[in-house]
Amino acid sequence: MGKRSEIKLLGTDASPYVNRVQFVLNLKSIEYEYIEENLACKSELLLKSNPVYKKVPILLHANKPPLPESLIIIEYLDEIYPDIHPILPSNPLDRADNRFWASYIDNKFFPLFEELRQTPGKEGKEVIKKQIIEGSELLEEAIVKFSNGKAYFGGDDVGYLDVVLGCFLGWTKFFEKHIELKVIDELRTPKLLEWTNRIWSHEAFKNTIPGNETLLDFYMMLQIHKPPRAA
Repeated sequence: MGKRSEIKLLGTDASPYVNRVQFVLNLKSIEYEYIEENLACKSELLLKSNPVYKKVPILLHANKPPLPESLIIIEYLDEIYPDIHPILPSNPLDRADNRFWASYIDNKFFPLFEELRQTPGKEGKEVIKKQIIEGSELLEEAIVKFSNGKAYFGGDDVGYLDVVLGCFLGWTKFFEKHIELKVIDELRTPKLLEWTNRIWSHEAFKNTIPGNETLLDFYMMLQIHKPPRAA
């Protein structure tokens, strides 16, 4: 088990990518120090630790070089703590398949929510909403494939894709409430809905995802610093 002085995590509570790392740290019972960052006024530690992208999360592990990017961090944690709740499958082909879908989630599916926020006009937003719905239906097919009738993408317990997709659930609920977009529902994505309800109650997950007020504050900050495109 890691010691508090050995592992530090730079992040911000509303970031699903930070929440993803926290989820894995919790799954593996790794103690760590959390350092909250103000992304509107980034600290010297953040800028020095991730000079390329200047983003969170960043993992600081003892005297090792800083490690940015959530997928890289969680795979690193899985490799240095392989005997405590492994999240990636042992089979190389299965690992590759998991990484393919993680790439889809991070680079195709979730960016649509930011595109929706920035797109002006009702007609343009409806086009993006349709793409999000189509994406959720692809993820419904993915959970049927990966779970093989069991509880999670990882089978009997939380695995890599559960972590990757699960960290976005706070934001999907936020969009349901504030943007009137039902991403996951009983008719279109029944297995995904069952999975959502199940993972929300997972001990390592339920205290990781921020509440609506935190997400709303972050959303309003984005509206100010990265306003929607002009119509």
